[in-house]
Amino acid sequence: MTHAAAPQTARHILCMKWGRKYGPEYVNRLYGMARRHLQGDFRFICLTDDASGIRPEVQCLPIPPLALPPGIPERGWTKLTTFSRSLCDEYGLRGTALFLDIDVVIVGSLDEFFTQSGEFLIIHDYKRPWRITGNSSVYRFELGAHSDVLEHFRTHFESIRRQFRNEQAYLSDFLHRQGRLAYWPAQWCPSFKYHSIPRWPANYFKPPAIPAGARIVIFHGECNPPDALAGRRNRRFRYIRPALWVGEHWRE
Repeated sequence: MTHAAAPQTARHILCMKWGRKYGPEYVNRLYGMARRHLQGDFRFICLTDDASGIRPEVQCLPIPPLALPPGIPERGWTKLTTFSRSLCDEYGLRGTALFLDIDVVIVGSLDEFFTQSGEFLIIHDYKRPWRITGNSSVYRFELGAHSDVLEHFRTHFESIRRQFRNEQAYLSDFLHRQGRLAYWPAQWCPSFKYHSIPRWPANYFKPPAIPAGARIVIFHGECNPPDALAGRRNRRFRYIRPALWVGEHWRE
């Protein structure tokens, strides 16, 4: 199938949705949050295997193929397709892309995510800051500039899969070796799990809060936004009160 080339724009918000874990409401709310927190024009693109229910302001494109040999599991590596040359060559996308996981909650301005200096920016690892590994919930790059990330993976996937647990570990290592890896200011992208939830025993009487300086709160591991809003956690004996601020921000 061929697709008409998209008009060239300088800034893109890029997200990805595949499978059945997340519904279209995640993409729709992510667009709403981005529109409220990013000044000026931008194009919002969702790479997806199912565009049904996604609001019309979002341009839905097929996920570029990872192109691994038959029988090789693709789970854990799909984000590498954001570096596919097809986004430029087939869809005509040019400019800067800010990739966002669809389960983040935007609580502050996104403007500086497009002006922060650095060739490739990603969240630094929360638990082991001495490691180079980044959290790929939020990363920024020039479309088409790092196609070698995907090309190298395709030709060395067996050794890469043995060495690295997932795409963000491989991606961070690859770009670090090229001297292109940089990190967002730590306060911009805090973890809900590590930075929002009060420590025991305060978690029983204080609700999770938006960390100071936060712009995008990252949901990974134990909670997603609707769970946090309802005060649910998927680990036993780990109580949280409802994070009502999620409802104020996580909406269309």
